[in-house]
Amino acid sequence: MNMVHLSFSDIAIIFLYFAAVIVIGFRAKKKSDNDDDFFLAGRSLTLPLFVMTLVSTWYGGILGVGEFYYRYGIFSWVIQGIPYYFFASIFALFLAKKIRTTNFYSIPDKLASSYDAKTALLSSFLTFILMTPAAYIVMLSTMLQMIFGWSVLLSLTVTSLVAISYLYSGGFRADVQTDVLEFMLMFLGFAILLPFCFSHFGGIAYLQKNLPQTHLALLGGNSLQYLFVWFFIALWTLVDPAFHQRCYAAKDEKTAQKGIFISILFWFIFDALTATAGLYARASIPDLQQPLMAYPMLAEKILPPIAKGLFYVGMLATIMSTLNTLAFVSAQTLGRDIFLRMKKSAKPSTENTQRHYSSSKRATQIGLLVSFAFSICIALLIPSVIEIWYTIGTVIIPGLLIPLMASYFERWKISARFAFLSMLCGWLVSLGWMIAGLHTQTAFLNIEPLYPGLAVSFFFWMLGRITQRRNAS
Repeated sequence: MNMVHLSFSDIAIIFLYFAAVIVIGFRAKKKSDNDDDFFLAGRSLTLPLFVMTLVSTWYGGILGVGEFYYRYGIFSWVIQGIPYYFFASIFALFLAKKIRTTNFYSIPDKLASSYDAKTALLSSFLTFILMTPAAYIVMLSTMLQMIFGWSVLLSLTVTSLVAISYLYSGGFRADVQTDVLEFMLMFLGFAILLPFCFSHFGGIAYLQKNLPQTHLALLGGNSLQYLFVWFFIALWTLVDPAFHQRCYAAKDEKTAQKGIFISILFWFIFDALTATAGLYARASIPDLQQPLMAYPMLAEKILPPIAKGLFYVGMLATIMSTLNTLAFVSAQTLGRDIFLRMKKSAKPSTENTQRHYSSSKRATQIGLLVSFAFSICIALLIPSVIEIWYTIGTVIIPGLLIPLMASYFERWKISARFAFLSMLCGWLVSLGWMIAGLHTQTAFLNIEPLYPGLAVSFFFWMLGRITQRRNAS
């Protein structure tokens, strides 16, 4: 699948990038004896570090983004940009400070504190699935196949080994330090590409002449229901463990809140770069057989050596930054929040003894290996990035959203029994609804699975509120 032609200088730049990531990742390792250091970099993220790690982490699906813009035009910004700015703002206004104040380590910690161990364990299971890096393993391995002509298995193996190597020993600190480099490279890559687009093709007039009309329309020919599904999938932001993790790791509450608002500005800028590049790809290569390759094929068409290498590094860095974070969070969830909770030996919010730290670190390291193995299986079963996003978001969000949001506000909290039912039934209904529609290749009863899942979860939350009020009166 070697679809591109790289010069020696381009290949050298790509290998230099991977070498730099590995060196930075291992240098970030710090001798530590507590959970704060390994899982949250000592809760010391300054504003610049917070912004760079959050921005780079939240934008890893660059090939999927290119596919969206190639297929749907600016409608992609409507569903992949605006909803996420909105919910990120909600997160910053109402949640960021509350999350930092708790001094927990993970979403299951919060739910264990607000409800009970059973609800926390179920949330751990859902969080693990939500944070699987499968989509990003697909993208990175696809790029390695395309660049070097490697087999699928070799590409998946190399992708996993590079990420595992420094996360295994350096933990969250290694993730953050590599994110700093990747933040700069992701912007550099597209900043290099666009001037060549303008020079080679022309400006807005070229796009207006060569794009389908739907690509310049807000809905892009899609239904309102499809728009609303993706808008609600953006609720992912509120339950995203990476957002919570970085708020826990911020040096204070103000840094967490301000950092998210600044990050929204950088996401907007990067969206403008990627949207423009996607439109140029569609206008200049209208018969592309694999829309997932929109950005690489555009670069192949117009970029000279060195510039092409830097652009590929920018895309690799965009993917790798998110892959790192998802891999570490899913490993922490599996090892610390599932393995140790099931053994009933972990009290992560209160214990900081050396013995507990060693157990939680070791469990997370094992979780890292299992997480990658699980993600590779998902990547082989569902090789479409967009399908992985859609499937996981649609099924998992209805279970987590309402119980987690309610846990941060005393007036919205419900009893542990109803919180568990809200989470379990919301998830199972969405999952069952999606399975029911598989044989028809369309949503069951033409209703997207996310809606009935949210409705059932909300029903049990309301039932919990009513029961609580009756018991109080």
